[in-house]
Amino acid sequence: MKKYCILLSLVIITCFTSHAQKANPANAEIIYHVCQRSFFDSNGDLHGDLKGLQQKLPYLQELGVTSILLFPLYEADCYHNYFANDFDKIDPEFGSMQDYLSLVKELHRRGMKVYMDMETQYVAEKHQWWKDAVGNPGSKYSDYLLFEDSAHTIPATIIADLRGLNSYDGSFIKITTVNLKSEKVLDYNKKLFSFFTDPNGDGKFDDGVDGFRLDHAMDNLDGKPALRNLFRDFWKPLLDYVKQINPRLQNVAEQADWNDYGFTYFEQAGVDRMFGFGLRSAILSFDKKALIRAADTILAKCPDDKSQLIFLENHDLDRFASLEPDIRKQKAAAALMILIGGIPSIYYGQEIGMLGKSVSLGNTDGNDIPRREAFEWYKKNEGPGMAFWYKNTGEWWNKSNVKTGDGISLEEQKADKGSLFNYYKQLIRLKKSNPALASGKYASAGNNNEKVFSFYRSSGNQKVLVVVNLSGEPQMANFQESHKKANSIFGKELRQYQSIQLNPYEVAVLELK
Repeated sequence: MKKYCILLSLVIITCFTSHAQKANPANAEIIYHVCQRSFFDSNGDLHGDLKGLQQKLPYLQELGVTSILLFPLYEADCYHNYFANDFDKIDPEFGSMQDYLSLVKELHRRGMKVYMDMETQYVAEKHQWWKDAVGNPGSKYSDYLLFEDSAHTIPATIIADLRGLNSYDGSFIKITTVNLKSEKVLDYNKKLFSFFTDPNGDGKFDDGVDGFRLDHAMDNLDGKPALRNLFRDFWKPLLDYVKQINPRLQNVAEQADWNDYGFTYFEQAGVDRMFGFGLRSAILSFDKKALIRAADTILAKCPDDKSQLIFLENHDLDRFASLEPDIRKQKAAAALMILIGGIPSIYYGQEIGMLGKSVSLGNTDGNDIPRREAFEWYKKNEGPGMAFWYKNTGEWWNKSNVKTGDGISLEEQKADKGSLFNYYKQLIRLKKSNPALASGKYASAGNNNEKVFSFYRSSGNQKVLVVVNLSGEPQMANFQESHKKANSIFGKELRQYQSIQLNPYEVAVLELK
């Protein structure tokens, strides 16, 4: 014990890192990443749709959401709508173009924003470019696609050298890579992105998106020699063009390398936001050193006019509640995600602890269905609006995680004051009501306990301290910096913070004076 005390007395506590970004108002957003096919069905065909999403906007506002990020909307055979048949059409299972425009206008009327997922790097065999150009070198679309032979009979592979995907319904969908080096392709994308930026061309943008999500964006697409330097030759010209139409657009890219912090995308591709994959990994680790290292890079070094999206889940990752069944850890991770800085992105159903892990049933897009199941609205796994589009599809349906009376549904959690849903509501309300937490700068806050992670958020004269116990045991944390007053604004009531006792995975937030 004596040795331990001596060691503690020798700890040098760093109050702020040397890197701290300026306050960024964009970080006040709360994004809800929604698979519209799985969210709410308005017409009884089991497919979630745009009208259903519009009907549930009051729910999203109750949660505290300010923006939604949609899955791709364009016509496609894949249930997730990547790999388009036609970029210019709304998938009829989602509704019509009028339904889409109605949704966007209603979001904007409510003061909310909408981001559209776009992946124009690939097309499926039903796309007009494929149908006209394959086997026809003289086609006007001949240079829209990549081919492996001069006769244009062998379309290029896609990621992982695949020539397509087996669909969950048993069909095989052929897919190929678009030639992003073609000036015609760039011009087409400019027109496509411009339309969704300002559909009626009146310059008011009430019917236009607030930004695009660029899936699987790369400078050198899939290692293909013909598709190098795409930041310079494709992405930046495209994004610069649409920003001339609406300078307020905020475009976010998914880096292909999830270990990449995304700074080259900021510098070379002209994107405004990146996904903080490294910080997600650190949060999942519940390791203090990993959290400090990731946050000091992703947040503190992020350019002042750029943002990182902070998330625990997305459509490509296993549900957090399946990885961490302990509700205390789920709440602690939620607090880190929402309060640490950047823009929180909540994947639909995350707020109620929905379950789902990918399965391995061969080369099929069905493997990810467990990550994209129907939102659980009711205590019983049935009721109006349940989007069971995958019903009776074999293994994916038989092993569904949507169960009756499992405590996960929104109906059950609304009635439970201690539920994950109500915890998310509290955290979001706290973030939105507190300028420092909403958009203030991040800086690490030193303490003497390796099981306790702490950080400051500050804006103007306001300074907030967030303290999180990363362990399943009670922990004491000592802080060196002194303030005249410390008011608890979340968690246990504390009048000072020089010594804080925390229960397992407990979170405390204090405003410092």
